[in-house]
Amino acid sequence: MTTAPARGTREIPLPRATPTGPAALRPAAEPAAQVDLRDFLDGAGAFLAGLANVVMQLSWAPVGHGVVESRTPGGQLTRHPAKRGRTTLTYIAVAWLGTDDERARYREAVNASHREVRSTATSPVEYNAFRQDLQLWVAACMYRGLTDFYTRAYGPLEPAVADTVYRHAARFGTTLQVRGDLWPADLAAFEEYWDRAQAQVAVDPVVRAYLLGLVSRRALRFPFNLPPRRPLEFITTGFLPPRFRAELGLRWSAGDEARFDRMLRRLGAVSRRLPRHVRLFPFNLLLLDLRRRIRRGLPLV
Repeated sequence: MTTAPARGTREIPLPRATPTGPAALRPAAEPAAQVDLRDFLDGAGAFLAGLANVVMQLSWAPVGHGVVESRTPGGQLTRHPAKRGRTTLTYIAVAWLGTDDERARYREAVNASHREVRSTATSPVEYNAFRQDLQLWVAACMYRGLTDFYTRAYGPLEPAVADTVYRHAARFGTTLQVRGDLWPADLAAFEEYWDRAQAQVAVDPVVRAYLLGLVSRRALRFPFNLPPRRPLEFITTGFLPPRFRAELGLRWSAGDEARFDRMLRRLGAVSRRLPRHVRLFPFNLLLLDLRRRIRRGLPLV
């Protein structure tokens, strides 16, 4: 296990920018391969792998402390898991499938919440929710989680499809403050970024206790902390890459991996036969709810 960096450490270097000028402000290019991007938002994946993805995001010290030290009780995952889950899944839905106007409106709503997320004089690390390197890390975790579930449940992607999905995933970052040119240029560049970013994974005792409480569900409020906790803890641990398991001291054997793979393949065999609108739930419902809130002038987060 590593030690979280102290205050004053420099921000994680961003990938090298390629375009300059106005191009740097544009989102990533539109998908090229003929694929239906709705197929890659999977409700089963959100339910099974979502918490593991949150743990991954919070394993960067600035992100972890930004959540643990949150001064907005309504946004605390442990206190309001349903609200936080809705907000996060709505963000994924609008980033992936929303129009430019919907993404802009949701950006404004998230920005309002993020203005309070910044370190104080007593914080052990410096953080600010508007830092592009932190947003890029969160977006990278979302992309990694999306493709990890899909390939493990349904099988590997053809190269052209994988490239299309990857380029579209830039929207996980560009829907907020990440410039399009900061998303690694291609899959090879992303893997290089991911290796460097994983090296920055570090949780101190405070964040580790928080994350282990999430993995076990014991830190969540009723009814999300009800049994069966052990099977859900197994699933969450299985979706964590080895680097993250090691940081949290979670055990995982070759037998666990084989059992986990069999479970996901069986799930995929059943899920692929379901109608798309069933597989897409709850993302389709959340996107409809967002549009209803926009029409009626209701809060979006």
